[in-house]
Amino acid sequence: MQGLMMDWPLTLPSLLEHAALYHPDQQVVARTVEGPIHRYGYAQALARVKRLANALITLGVKPGDRVATLAWSTHRHFELYFAATGIGAVLHTINPRLHPDQVAWVANHAGDRVLLFDATFGELVGEVAPQMRTVKTFVSLTDAAHVPPGVPGGTLVYEDLLAAAAPEFTWPELDEKTACGLCYTSGTTGNPKGVLYSHRSTVLHAMALGLPDAFNFGAADAIMPCAQMYHANAWGTPYAAPLVGAKLVLPGRALDGASVAELIEAEGVTFVLGVPTIWVGVAEHLEQAGKRLSTVKTIAIGGSAPTAALIERIETRLGGVVHQIWGMTETSPLGVVNRPLPRHAGEDPVVSAARKVKQGRGLWGVELRVVGEDGQVLARDGKSAGALQVKGPWVAKAYFKHDGSAAFTADGWFDTGDIATIDAEGYLRLTDRAKDVIKSGGEWISTLDLEDAVCSHPAVAMAAAIGMPHPKWDERPLLLVVLRPGQQADPEALKAHVAERVAKWWTPDEVRIVSELPLGPTGKVLKRELRDRLTTVTAEPAV
Repeated sequence: MQGLMMDWPLTLPSLLEHAALYHPDQQVVARTVEGPIHRYGYAQALARVKRLANALITLGVKPGDRVATLAWSTHRHFELYFAATGIGAVLHTINPRLHPDQVAWVANHAGDRVLLFDATFGELVGEVAPQMRTVKTFVSLTDAAHVPPGVPGGTLVYEDLLAAAAPEFTWPELDEKTACGLCYTSGTTGNPKGVLYSHRSTVLHAMALGLPDAFNFGAADAIMPCAQMYHANAWGTPYAAPLVGAKLVLPGRALDGASVAELIEAEGVTFVLGVPTIWVGVAEHLEQAGKRLSTVKTIAIGGSAPTAALIERIETRLGGVVHQIWGMTETSPLGVVNRPLPRHAGEDPVVSAARKVKQGRGLWGVELRVVGEDGQVLARDGKSAGALQVKGPWVAKAYFKHDGSAAFTADGWFDTGDIATIDAEGYLRLTDRAKDVIKSGGEWISTLDLEDAVCSHPAVAMAAAIGMPHPKWDERPLLLVVLRPGQQADPEALKAHVAERVAKWWTPDEVRIVSELPLGPTGKVLKRELRDRLTTVTAEPAV
């Protein structure tokens, strides 16, 4: 027997329609590529989105077509989030930090039909356009006065398209399982792989973000995602904000510490999220200025694991509470959120700090398990480390065009490539990426624990531990360290600092101070590049 409830599809336009009806004047604020701050209410945003939907149809976009963007976090990108998906097309957000050859590769692999790009990417588009075999239409996301030079011939102007489009639009009825978004992984190993989201998965993900033990969003919040809109839907916040009627603040391309801090204060931002490197820059700016932010309540950090020292530093300057999260492009990206349980109230600060470096507890919608090398599910004891696997209604069940099928298990789980433990309270703790773990003498050494240990030193800004070939132990750890501005430290003293905090045989053979670490498109340290660079140098004969 089936229930007698209305069959109402979960589709993305309903989120913006809701916001426009019940929160019409709540603002979407964006720092534009052209420079000025743009602001409008949800009702005005919906009106422009409907014009854009008509404009895309006029350009020949049909259901299932891929509409690509090379764009920062702006109001125009926000409009595409709803207009392209609302007509049944698939919004393909291309990461502009990819190598130009990879930008062209993902556009061809996706079969993109239309490409809309910010003015800052005019030169890039002009370079890669001849390689984009399926793109028929190029649109510059600006007005006629700011179209950049060097764009492909026949490039259209976004604001002109909207001005010419009819204002009335009725959303087509879509199956909630219709594809709505396509985001490619950063491609640190091999070619990027496409993750194809559905309306249903994205709406459920947006609803989960607002839960009290997740991000706890409400209409009183001002949300500022410093995860760009080209990366995993800015972690879902452009959909979650209108769902709850929250103010949405989009930083554009300016993610330096001074620009981010200024926008947070000017707009009364209460919730920020992004990778650790963003908050390092903000903290450094505030330290130099002798300031502290006044409105931030929550700081969500993901992308890579922050150390305990970094968490304390960020909380001191930004003023909010850090909640670490873990997720991937394949998980939309919410996987777990580090929120304390009621019984943790009033606990010892040392115990609390140790728990905060864990990635977080599972939420409804994402199931977690850790599997050993023999394929058996390991105990939730906080000690048994193995391959982290996940499943759920907003977790990918396959990659676009079924690439990378080895990542999906026969019993329906996605193998994340992370090595992790889960404790008795359900807290997930990543110990490494499977490709980054150091295996010395047959035993695993956690690079994350080594990095956490050295980053607890006050002179250290960031660090990366990698395994180097060793004739006896197979691999031994090398720790590369970037110091904070104006600080000095002796490598041997840093090595001793680490030795006091980890197992004796984990102590790195060498600590090396470097000026910078290579960062990938999403702000993660490129450890494979480091290993390749250093092992190549090591293999060369001495001159």
